[in-house]
Order: sequence, then C-alpha cells, then structure tokens
Amino acid sequence: MKILKLFLLWTLLVLPVLVSAQNNVRVWPMPAGEPVSRDFKVEVDGQPVFVCVTRVAPADEKRRWRAMDDHAHPSAYSDLAAFASFDLRGTVKMVRVTYRDFVRQVKVLPTAYGIIPHIKGRDVTFPLDHPATLTIEINGDTTASLHLFANPCETNVPDVNNTNTIYFGPGIYDVTNTIRIGSGQTLYLAGGAVLRAVGSNGPVVELNGNHIALCGRGIIDGSQCPWRTRNLLYIHADDVAVEGVILRDSSKWNVPIRRSHGVTLTNVKVFGCRANSDGFDICNSTDVTVDGCFLRTLDDLIVVKTDKGQGQVNHVVVQNCVLWNQVAHALSVGAELRENVNDVLFTNCDVIHDTGREWTLRIFHCDSATVSNVRFENIRVEESPRLISLWINKAIWSRDLERGHIQDVTFRNIQATTVRSGVELKGFDFTHDIVGVTFDHVVINGQPLTLDELTTNNFVRQVTVKP
Repeated sequence: MKILKLFLLWTLLVLPVLVSAQNNVRVWPMPAGEPVSRDFKVEVDGQPVFVCVTRVAPADEKRRWRAMDDHAHPSAYSDLAAFASFDLRGTVKMVRVTYRDFVRQVKVLPTAYGIIPHIKGRDVTFPLDHPATLTIEINGDTTASLHLFANPCETNVPDVNNTNTIYFGPGIYDVTNTIRIGSGQTLYLAGGAVLRAVGSNGPVVELNGNHIALCGRGIIDGSQCPWRTRNLLYIHADDVAVEGVILRDSSKWNVPIRRSHGVTLTNVKVFGCRANSDGFDICNSTDVTVDGCFLRTLDDLIVVKTDKGQGQVNHVVVQNCVLWNQVAHALSVGAELRENVNDVLFTNCDVIHDTGREWTLRIFHCDSATVSNVRFENIRVEESPRLISLWINKAIWSRDLERGHIQDVTFRNIQATTVRSGVELKGFDFTHDIVGVTFDHVVINGQPLTLDELTTNNFVRQVTVKP
C-alpha cells in the first residue's frame, strides 16, 4: 500500500484531472488505450463526450443461452454496445447523437421520461433538463444501443491531499492484486480513470471496515480476467457509500454485499455479459439502499440472498433504477434463502428490456427460510417474457432439506408488457405455502389483472386482486 500511495501521489503531480466544464455540462477526457465507439458520437451543448464501448449479451437468443451454459468460453458469446457519461447541472438545450448510418427511427428509453427526439439525417437531438439514465436505440437495434448517463454533478469529491483518500486520476491502471479500502478511507476514481483488472487474485476492490466510500466517475473493468475469478467490488463493511462509478464486464458477481450494515449504492452503472455476472447480490445484510442505478447484465440484476449461519436480511430498498435483464431475473429474492428475509422494497424502477428465460419480478425459494413483507411498487416493465412468480420448491440451488415459507407480498402499481405467462403463485405443500399476496392496480398489456388470470396451486392462500 505504501508503494501504491507513492505512485498515486506521482499521478497527482503529473496527471492532473482535466475537466472541461461549460455552462451546465462537465465532461472528462478518456485515456489512450480506451476503445472509442465506431457507431456513435455524442455532443452536449456543443461539447464532445467520449463514447466508450462495452461487451453485452448478444441479440440472438440461442447465443445468449450458450453464454450462460458454456462455462469454458462464456465471453465468446457477446456483442458490443456503447456508453457515454457526463455531469449535468440544470438544463442543456441540445444532446446530439450522431449515428454511423442514416437514422430512420429512434427510441429513447425509459419511455416514462417522455423524451421525443428529433431526427435529421444521421443526427438525433433532444433537450434534457434533469439527470437521467437513457438508452437510445436506433433503427430497431436493441443490442448495439447507446447508454447515455447524464449524472448529477458531483458533490462529494474528497480532498485528494487527505491521507485517508486513495485517488486515481485519468489513465489506465492494471490492477493485479486487490485494492483494499479500510475504515475511514475513501477511494476516488476521477472521470477518465480506468482500473483494469488482470489476473485472478481476488476482488478488484474490497471495502472492509466501517465508514468507507467509493466514488467518482471512473470505470472498473474486468474484461481481462478469466471467468469466475474476480468480483469488481466486494463489500463486507458497515456505513458504506458507493456513488457514480461504472462497472464493466465482471468475470463473476459484480458487487456481492455480504454481512454488511448501512450500505448505499447510488448512480452506479453495471454492464455484464458473462454467466454469473450478477449485478448486486445483497447477502445476509441489513439497511441496504440501491438508488438511481443502471444495470444491464446477462445474469441476475438485483437479488437478495441468505447463506446459512451468516445472518438475516432486513430492510432493503431498491429504488429509481433502470434495468435491462438478458437471461435471468431483474428484481428477485432468491434462490439461496437459508436465513430469514424481511422488509424488502423494490420501487419506482423501469425495466426497459427483459429477454430472459426466468421471471422479471420474483421470489425464487428453494431452501428453508421465511420470506416476509416484500413489496414491488410503482414499477414499469416495457418488455417481459414472464412477469411475476412466487415459487417454493426444490431446485439445483437447494442446500436445505426443508422447504421454506413466503408471506405478505404486495405488487402495487405495476405497468407491464409481457408476451408469455403473466403471474404464477406456487407453494410447496400445505405446511410450506404462500400466504397473503396482494395485487393492487397491476396492469398487463393495458388490461387490469384479474383473479382468474393467476396460475396457482393448492398451496397458496389469502390472495387479493384490486380493484
């Protein structure tokens, strides 16, 4: 760590943060060696914004399944998408996206933002008056899209001269061993900084202790790591704030949160194209908030799990997120549930795509815990193959001999488009059942959900559908 600090002090002296700020926009240079998109160019009120690339799951369904199931070569099945990031204060008159070809049609997601773009030749333009996480799809291409991150301006930039601040300025840094951040420390990744993980030696960044922060506009990249070797960020800590960073192409779970308390993830962006590249796995932790994040991964997006003997999960809030699920679950509790889970709220989220083979909103229970007081509220789902599932049974993930319980679950103000099954509720037996499920203003394909549309078995009780 002493050598690392000396090196970082050198970067402070010779690689100062170069920030272009004009009017209400702040952008950063990207280092030489960071690939630039060949498909998109972006300007915001006349300022060019660097457009990065990221591997994503392929459009072809069979190749996506192969990416999940071919464990020896999971990264062989991927396509390229693009992303650009800038900070926004107030209103910008024109965001200009220039595409490689003539633009015939364009879609800006989430549609809940109500952005109506103007098309002229190869240009797509629109004003923007608030921070937003946008996905721009041109000429019907829903894979090689542009993800545009208009961040709120940074307000928590740490003092880089503080001995408790570990600072990375613009540049590419090969990270072989784990960067460990302990109690009272802050890791700051400036815009234009790329931590490029190499090798297979544990997490790229580990937060362990209390009162810890990771912030900035930089990138943590795992594309050079063998499959299932390195988490990009591992959290086992209390009183943690993670804000603004971009996580790209993890070789396994992006962010496991284990046995932690008081964790907040804000405006974190995640891209994952490999099997096991879950976004956020909240495991045996309490008082966890995920706010305003973007996730596009091949595997699960945001899930809650409990391992045996590691403590319960209590009070989790996931809000204001934009989600793109490509194989597994978007918002889920399970599968591994061996200690009790209570008080989980998923609210005000937009699922802009779900092309998976699982369920979009789910409690997937194949162990022995009791799962209670879970709410899915104010969620807009723009595409889903299978929308809602509460399920208790044995599965490949089961470790306990006994099955568990699901009780007191609410789905409120759900607007969804789905092409296959709508809702399933399936308990295990009369003593391991699902009790107390409320559907309150759930609208599927423009029509209110009715009781006779539910697929249930004999082990489900006290189901209410409103209105």
